[in-house]
Amino acid sequence: MSSNVHFSVIATELSVKEWQVKATAELLETGATVPFISRYRKEATGQLDEVQIAAVRDRLEQLRELDKRRESILASLSQMEKLSKELEEKILAASTLSQLEDLYLPYRPKRKTKASIAREKGLEPLAERMKQMQGTPEQAAEAFIDASKGVNSLEEALAGARDIMAEWISEDAPTREGMRTLFVSKGTFSTKVFPGKEEEGAKFKDYFEWQEPIAKAPSHRVLAMRRGEKEMVLMLDVLPPEEEALYLLEKNFLTNPRSAWADQMQLAIKDAYKRLLRPSMETEVRMQTKTKADEEAIRVFAENLRQLLLASPLGQKRVLAIDPGFRTGCKVVCLDQQGKMLHHFVIFPHEKNKQASTEAELRHVIKTYEIEAIALGNGTASRETEQFLKQLQPGVPLLVVNESGASVYSASDVARQEFPDYDVTVRGAVSIGRRLMDPLAELVKIDPKAIGVGQYQHDVDQNALKKSLDDVVMSCVNAVGVEVNTASKELLSYVSGLGPSLAQNIVEYRNSHGPFNSREALRKVPRLGDKAFEQAAGFLRIREAVHPLDASAVHPESYPLVERMATDLGCKLEDLLKQDALRKRIELKKYVSDQVGLPTLRDILNELEKPGRDPREKFEEFQFAEGINKPEDLRVGMKLPGIVTNITRFGAFVDVGVHQDGLVHVSEISDKFISDPAEVLKVSQRVEVTVTEVDLARKRISLSMKGASKQGPKPDKKREPQKEKELSMEDKLHQLKAKFGK
Repeated sequence: MSSNVHFSVIATELSVKEWQVKATAELLETGATVPFISRYRKEATGQLDEVQIAAVRDRLEQLRELDKRRESILASLSQMEKLSKELEEKILAASTLSQLEDLYLPYRPKRKTKASIAREKGLEPLAERMKQMQGTPEQAAEAFIDASKGVNSLEEALAGARDIMAEWISEDAPTREGMRTLFVSKGTFSTKVFPGKEEEGAKFKDYFEWQEPIAKAPSHRVLAMRRGEKEMVLMLDVLPPEEEALYLLEKNFLTNPRSAWADQMQLAIKDAYKRLLRPSMETEVRMQTKTKADEEAIRVFAENLRQLLLASPLGQKRVLAIDPGFRTGCKVVCLDQQGKMLHHFVIFPHEKNKQASTEAELRHVIKTYEIEAIALGNGTASRETEQFLKQLQPGVPLLVVNESGASVYSASDVARQEFPDYDVTVRGAVSIGRRLMDPLAELVKIDPKAIGVGQYQHDVDQNALKKSLDDVVMSCVNAVGVEVNTASKELLSYVSGLGPSLAQNIVEYRNSHGPFNSREALRKVPRLGDKAFEQAAGFLRIREAVHPLDASAVHPESYPLVERMATDLGCKLEDLLKQDALRKRIELKKYVSDQVGLPTLRDILNELEKPGRDPREKFEEFQFAEGINKPEDLRVGMKLPGIVTNITRFGAFVDVGVHQDGLVHVSEISDKFISDPAEVLKVSQRVEVTVTEVDLARKRISLSMKGASKQGPKPDKKREPQKEKELSMEDKLHQLKAKFGK
């Protein structure tokens, strides 16, 4: 299939113009990244956003893979001399992998089957008579009895003919498509517990006797049932009503129910369904529903991750970071404004005989290092340590930080390279402090799967998950921008056009030659060529650079244009950045050209107003309720402040400061009906919840938000499917994928 056909298909599926798809494909072919294209090539693509560009990229990959399979099938059929003109036309017209494989199935080389054995006995002509319903079975079969071929009786002859007929039925492309539709539209997931596994598999109790339509089963339940099956707790069937499946086959093949062949044909039909079609279709539908469930779980994970990465940063402050603990004490580090560790020590605030010395040491350190904020991890002993610090009244903000993944970081190669002379406890405390200062810069060092905002992340397609999460991290990093002189190798590696190797080269060059004083100086970095510079430069920031625009998101290719604006106004470039009155005098239409249109000019003007501004929301302090430190402190009816830590399709998890998140079921989130918690909630959002149930034995806390207040970060406006612009990036991509399938 030609590229132009691909462009047309994608344009139709995504409801965009064909030229937009072609232009995007050409830019991707040259090595341009999704963030670069969406930010700096708006005119070329007709202002396609990141989601649309990623959808074009992914769909092109799918269609090219489909073409490879199509070419392989055509070559195989041609070699077998089975490629008729009619078959070739059908193969060229097939638009899905299932259609291609259905067409190829009758010709695909097989191991020995019942049908092939029957053919070796010369029974295919008898099967043809059955298919055409010619004569009677006894008369037709009589001629095929031949002991030398292993056909010793009428029944053996008819059994062989039925085997061939069953294979024909199961390999008929329209029949397979109809059966596939029946499985999806009328099929059900049915689960039962394996006898004797009731206690061992208690977490799957809801599925011990469960049934629901395939078409309506949500992602989390599909993945839960599959996990139960994998752990040998549940028996899972994925089947439609058998009578409807058999009726479908009879309608297609039992053309004359009154024929003498009717009984033989019905036997062949039942055999075709139970032995061949049902296992094949069940496997296929299992894969399809797994893929769909994976996509939904990955979408939810990706959106949660985006919200977590873009959480409000405290900013460049001197921070005292504490990794709390009881027996081994609390590990404390002092960090400067750039996150560099200046000092570390251990305190024992929970031992009465050491509290006085601990208090004195903390006061001394806070004063000596001019600490501006305290970051306290939310792990073991967090609330008790928080209570001690509040009694201390340190005079600086005390902020509790979600430390999910900090232990993963502290034991990682990245942490060992950063702090080779310190143990994991010190590294963990550093990670907690840096996470408060800049969540994005610190979280990129951790495998997203360890951050704790996913659902069934270890059950889904790991390649698809990694690709999606990498896209999210890259999108977030480039949306915020990266300070090149302080960024870690891990953060730089997600900048458009760089990657791990060039990121390492930048860090090494910076360490050897000192801070970069201009974007242009990046060209001196080994192996950072023109293409990489073009892709990366606009997303890299250099404060106090030689050129004032080096600290902004204005791309260096647009510097001459901005300088021309300043010249036309008779002012210096610095004045243009400082004076709003001057910027208001700029007539954008005057600078429109074949290469630069109004979208890019508006972006430039917006950037001139607040060069290098951080798009993340302003940081707000948060405090858990006093005296509520563990699940045993909770009482039904309590109203508590909390922070949303994870969002799933069935509800949201909220941290209320008791070392165990509570669940707000989707039905308890809003006074109005909502089908998806993400309609009104975001990860890191401050909320007020009411305790509705505390099950200490099962370690479950149930919460409600009905009638309660929801505080910032503010969620997106309620998403309406018909208004695509109001959807999140992950939701829009999910919606686009739904149009054309996997």
